[in-house]
Amino acid sequence: MSDAAALALPPAAPPARPRVLLVGTALAAVATLMAFAGVIGLYLAERASVLSQGGTWLPEGTSIPLTPGGIAMATMLLSAVTMWWAVDAVGRNDRPAAYLALALTMMFGLAVINAISFLYTQMELPVASVPGVFIYTITGGFIATLVAAMAYAAVMTFRTLGGEYHGRDREGLVAAALFWYANIAVFAVIWYAIFVTK
Repeated sequence: MSDAAALALPPAAPPARPRVLLVGTALAAVATLMAFAGVIGLYLAERASVLSQGGTWLPEGTSIPLTPGGIAMATMLLSAVTMWWAVDAVGRNDRPAAYLALALTMMFGLAVINAISFLYTQMELPVASVPGVFIYTITGGFIATLVAAMAYAAVMTFRTLGGEYHGRDREGLVAAALFWYANIAVFAVIWYAIFVTK
């Protein structure tokens, strides 16, 4: 092949970029699920042990109202819809809808934190008790992971504002949605194990 023919060929396609962000987020989501599964498993085992011996799990005069936890769970389910709406809107290059959906998702995250904080004031559970340690640790850990998910979604929102994600390239938003859905799954278990079954 002559030099002129080699120069006439189009350049080679760039190598496919690995989806490092999505894979890393999937690993973080699995780690989050496993950590909460362990702590909630300890909580359920300790509660079953106390109840099997004829004791009461919650200290006298303490109750866990279902309404704030139920509202938080409904809000998390609504945020699942708005998060996927954001991913879909970016896939359709509908930026105003994506920004609205991401803003609603952030608002729902703040509403869940507010509902759990209100729940703390209503249940009057002493921290020094065994149930108090477990419940505050589990729900506080959830609030921490929810704040991390909100920060992750906020970073992806700014990257979308900058024009990095559009059309088919929406890996960052899909990764943020994956972590958000892991938090929803964790809260569904918390809601049932702590707030419903008490």
